[in-house]
Amino acid sequence: MEVTLQKNKLLRALNHVQNVVERRNTIPILANILIVAEGLGLKLIATDLDIELIEEVEAKIDSGGSLTAPAHLLYEITRKLPEAAEIVISKDDNQDHLTVKSGKSNFKLQTLPRADFPEISNDEYTHSFKLVSSELNRLIEKTRFAISNEETRYYLNGIFFHESNSENDNNGIPTLRTVSTDGHRLAQAELTLPEGASGMNGIIIPRKAIFEIQKLTQENEGDVEIKVSENKVKLIFNNVELTSKVIDGKFPEYQRVIPYNNNKIMTVNTDILTKAVDRVATLSSERGRAVKLVLSDNNLILSVTSPEAGTAIEEISVDFKGEQFEIGFNSKYLMDILSQLSGESVKLNFSEPNSPCLVLDPSDEATLYVIMPMRV
Repeated sequence: MEVTLQKNKLLRALNHVQNVVERRNTIPILANILIVAEGLGLKLIATDLDIELIEEVEAKIDSGGSLTAPAHLLYEITRKLPEAAEIVISKDDNQDHLTVKSGKSNFKLQTLPRADFPEISNDEYTHSFKLVSSELNRLIEKTRFAISNEETRYYLNGIFFHESNSENDNNGIPTLRTVSTDGHRLAQAELTLPEGASGMNGIIIPRKAIFEIQKLTQENEGDVEIKVSENKVKLIFNNVELTSKVIDGKFPEYQRVIPYNNNKIMTVNTDILTKAVDRVATLSSERGRAVKLVLSDNNLILSVTSPEAGTAIEEISVDFKGEQFEIGFNSKYLMDILSQLSGESVKLNFSEPNSPCLVLDPSDEATLYVIMPMRV
């Protein structure tokens, strides 16, 4: 096998595939990527047994073949070569190493048998539909921050993609919805259900796959094709194909915790509220991060009391009518939600001090957020 290609093209592909490869694993072959030279270019393939990423790279094929190579070493070598470098990757059939040459640089890397490299089997995909990359990126960006890190509730360690016909939203018009929650906050985003997605099974795409998918949506314009089966999801970009197992678990009935009927409504400038919460939270403890909100007519007082650090109080003007109302939140969770809003103002809909709060972005009706209160 011998191939020649430009550094920038190889580096871009290696940057994608090496992210899938775990740096610590007990199976040596999983530290390698599979390189296949055929037709008009290379295929680089990486897997951790749960995710498989295949990227095609334009290259000059002098002689075809396939081999495995240590992912992170090959990436670092490529990254450190001169910007305009031309790279030659070769391997003789009777050698157990591959050669990487560029100019006067020459590297020999150990390989592992091609036959040992695992490939994720194809499923029979029941649904296939297309989204514009920017639309998929938005669905992920608006919800990924609320993915749970708690491994015991593994079914919350991803984003729930599903069809929704809820009468509470869009008057029952079908949508493709993404939801994530860690039990302390919930994030939901949606768009009109694309053709081909009707009747699809709800799937939970795991955190690692979500991060890789988002990177690809940011780097690729145009459409992405999404194929869904009971056990896997496949996303096809221009020259990249990512397949991931989905989380084998049932996502909770999240609709039951969304307080659509909260009737104590406060509207406030998003930037003013965010900065005020950030300032008073300077004194909050790392463990609790509690901030207290006291609402009265057109007025909000935010306060933090820390036995170790002292007290912080800030007062801002808001649009609110009604009796005085007090509630507490984790300041980090509140700021995480506020950072997702795109409009100048935000609506916080309250009910009782111990009941969840509904957070709405008036400029984006396709999203909503829920935050649970805490004692202060």
